[in-house]
Amino acid sequence: MNIVRKIFLFISFIFFFSSAFSDDYTQKIFLWRGVNGMETQIRDTILYYCPAKESVTDQNKEQQMLSQTAKPTVIICPGGSYHHLGIPHEGFATARWFNSKGVNAFVLRYRVAYNCHHYPCQLEDIQMAISYIRLHAQEFNVDKNKLGAIGFSAGGHLVTMAGEFSERNELEKLGVHTTESLRPDFVMPIYPVVTMQDDIVHKWSRKSLLGHQWSEPNATKGWRPWNFWGHSYSQSFKDEFSMEMNVPSNMPPTFILACRDDPVVIFENSVRLDKALTQKNIPHLFVTYDKGGHGFGMKENSKIMNATHWNETDLLPWLKQIGILK
Repeated sequence: MNIVRKIFLFISFIFFFSSAFSDDYTQKIFLWRGVNGMETQIRDTILYYCPAKESVTDQNKEQQMLSQTAKPTVIICPGGSYHHLGIPHEGFATARWFNSKGVNAFVLRYRVAYNCHHYPCQLEDIQMAISYIRLHAQEFNVDKNKLGAIGFSAGGHLVTMAGEFSERNELEKLGVHTTESLRPDFVMPIYPVVTMQDDIVHKWSRKSLLGHQWSEPNATKGWRPWNFWGHSYSQSFKDEFSMEMNVPSNMPPTFILACRDDPVVIFENSVRLDKALTQKNIPHLFVTYDKGGHGFGMKENSKIMNATHWNETDLLPWLKQIGILK
């Protein structure tokens, strides 16, 4: 294949991808635009605004007024081992479902290791998204007290981290001052990465989040000739980012879903988070399925979706139970 054909195929792919999903969002927000010191980060962090669809059957004025009231809103964090992002099936497919329930959605393209980004970039991105949406709540028709986050796989770790580390203000360190709370009102980790402990860790996610020895000073210790890549993380560092070990007393209500046959992220990850939430008396629901695997997101034609419709049968009642939806 000659170089011209390769370039043509690449451009065609980019055009197809951008046009295929352009109907799923109405606005692209570059969260770091205008922030001093973050000029090189602008293209890697994008918030896609997917507003709830208004019902075409609303004819009378009362219904039209109700449709203009502030709406519950979710930030969607696709997975991808903190290395890349599965935006179509875990991002925009999820947004479509929430939109159908009258919920505004924002799909967050957060920074990942594919573009050489490690912690705290991911936490900075979701905190910036939370702050931005609350600051522009009137513009986006958002109920600031019903702003949640749903994440898949590594994205599940990220939304859990957003709930647990909400008082760890990473924005202040960047010179971004906000009067808005950085705490999501509810979080939904789906087949999540939870722990950084060696026995059941998803190693690719840990490596992508915490970085290499030379790229993240103090991220690792004890370089050895037989550990050339420098992934021998200190125990204290692993503990710090194991979500089951850091549940605060003000953890938001949490919805967890995982499948016992998950071949990617060991099911015990979710079990440990469930136990930790129970010990701290945090309101939460842990939904399990024997079969379903990993990475299905809310893709409409996935096997588990056809078999269970878990978003309708499990997630929707929970959102009503905690007062997000009526």
